[in-house]
Amino acid sequence: MKNLVGNLHDNDLRLLRVFQSIVRNGGFSASQEALGLTPATISNHMSALESRLGVRLCHRGRGGFRLTEEGKQVHSAMLDLFGSIETFRSAVGATKGEITGTVEFGAVDAVYTNRDFPLDEAIGKFAKSAPKATLNVHIASPQELLQGLITGRFHIILTPTRSLPKSIMSFPVFQELQQLYCGNRHPLFDTSDKLITSRMLSQYPFVGRSYEENEPICGIDFNWQSVTSHMESAMLMILSGQYIGFLPSHFARNRVLSDDLRPINKQDVNFFDDFKIALQRKHPNAAAKHLAEVIKEIPTRNSISSLI
Repeated sequence: MKNLVGNLHDNDLRLLRVFQSIVRNGGFSASQEALGLTPATISNHMSALESRLGVRLCHRGRGGFRLTEEGKQVHSAMLDLFGSIETFRSAVGATKGEITGTVEFGAVDAVYTNRDFPLDEAIGKFAKSAPKATLNVHIASPQELLQGLITGRFHIILTPTRSLPKSIMSFPVFQELQQLYCGNRHPLFDTSDKLITSRMLSQYPFVGRSYEENEPICGIDFNWQSVTSHMESAMLMILSGQYIGFLPSHFARNRVLSDDLRPINKQDVNFFDDFKIALQRKHPNAAAKHLAEVIKEIPTRNSISSLI
């Protein structure tokens, strides 16, 4: 990469931005809309960047998009570079008492029905306190959120992910009750809880979560027949009457009231997911840090005060 060392130009930064978008979106075609460029133009930009660096950054073609080892190193260094640029911009804005920049905020689905944690209130307070900052909200699975935070696609995420890398800093914000449900077309819907045993529950098809291990939950060895990373998908599977599965209690509430769902053994078969706000420990986006502070100040009914 000796061609670029000590000789970084504006055009190099533009090419690196193209590379960043390709990695964020997982490929050339997937980044078309974000970049507003044709696949041929994107390919030409990547070829120009590889020529400038003197290394091959990625494999593309029928085998799909993936970074080379050199590409991974360049991408990591690029995130440091752009993080430093964003830090500089934020510092300049801070000298004028302004919070500027763009925040890419990622969260799991189905959080909007959780009135114990009014995320919409936090978004409103952020918009009022940082009118010159731009906030973009994305919905993704926990796996996609963590990967996106690591690669720079997201600056801050709200996730139930239990294990985070040391490069990520986080703090807990609330606990979400997960309850076992079945739909009104399921054999268990009209069965009394007193007659429902763990052995019985282990025999019915179960929809689990792709980001969790296939192991006993609440002491029950469920019959995993399907997996999903989104609560809306799990809701559809359970409403079909063919599966049982866990849902956030706030997300299922209206369907329970309309007799489309019922909780099973409500007092015994449930658990809590711990939700965290997470962002990069190194070169965190200043506007994202401000959003994190705003979220910290939002009162929650099931809040957790200790930092991790």
